[in-house]
Amino acid sequence: MEHYALILAGGSGTRFWPLSRNAKPKQLLDLFGQGTMLRQAIARLKGIVPAENIFILTNHLQEAEVRRQAAELPAQNIVAEPARRDTAPAVALGVGLVAARNPQASMIVIPSDSLITDTPAFQSLAGEALDLADREQALITIGIKPTWPCPGYGYIERAGKLQDPTLTHNCYEVVRFREKPDTATAQQYLQSGNFSWNAGMFIWNVAHVRAQLDAHAPELAGFIDRLAAAADTPRFITREFPALTPISIDFALLEKADRVLNFEATFDWDDVGSWISVGKYLPDKGEANVANGPLESVSASNNIVFTDSGKQVALVGVDDLIVVDTGDALLVARRSQADAIKNVVAKLPENLL
Repeated sequence: MEHYALILAGGSGTRFWPLSRNAKPKQLLDLFGQGTMLRQAIARLKGIVPAENIFILTNHLQEAEVRRQAAELPAQNIVAEPARRDTAPAVALGVGLVAARNPQASMIVIPSDSLITDTPAFQSLAGEALDLADREQALITIGIKPTWPCPGYGYIERAGKLQDPTLTHNCYEVVRFREKPDTATAQQYLQSGNFSWNAGMFIWNVAHVRAQLDAHAPELAGFIDRLAAAADTPRFITREFPALTPISIDFALLEKADRVLNFEATFDWDDVGSWISVGKYLPDKGEANVANGPLESVSASNNIVFTDSGKQVALVGVDDLIVVDTGDALLVARRSQADAIKNVVAKLPENLL
């Protein structure tokens, strides 16, 4: 079986302003000195999917930078969505692109903005999941074992383990998908031990997912059929993609699918959802302060400092702050207000977005 990959790389990343901008959001930034998250996602697929079989979906604002960072991929494999339509239309677009080349292939769908440092463990599990998709009539997910009762993630409820002697990783039948719970419910999920975080990573055979979409999301199935047969793919996408109903892939398909399986990840994972998350990976400067550059502090603690200029930063008598300097903009926020950073972006002048 031939294997393909779809990398979703169109997010805006407003929680990372002022470093993140519309044309260069989180996945296109080098936040940890290890290459951008998009570059890491591409490298993570090496050995399980050939470069010529990797597709990237982005948008027009980010297309030029994505093409620059993914120069080793064929130009036609990088596609800019003409409109934002959530994950189900995006996934359908990717399935259609793969179906046009090989309607019997299997494929993996991954986000471009997850931090995974144990690449060999990811490759081992992803490769096994692709092989399973070749022979099982099921949609496959990769879930993350919860480490705390997070109310911000979707959850996958699992049943019994799949009895397949060829598997070296734990794989389970899925009972249902659960939306973002309140903290008390998330605590119950954590204690039960049969839930995983939904990391937005999916694996399936193209023919099977098309059959499932035909049964549960006919609008998307029809779009895929027409795309796979289109004589002029870019023109077709420009004309028909914006008309698709915005909906997530979970709502449109996975919650309705006849059979879903869930591999429990054996690799580390972080969705790096805010500057708080970034702070966990920055060098320790003492007194619980972290920074990516020079920092001196006096009576200051628990601060996160990020500068893209390398300039010296000094903190005196302040605690629990996020300080981000990009030359043309300076952010100072309470750590407790990290999720509210996106709210100030709407009030900024166009040249700073």
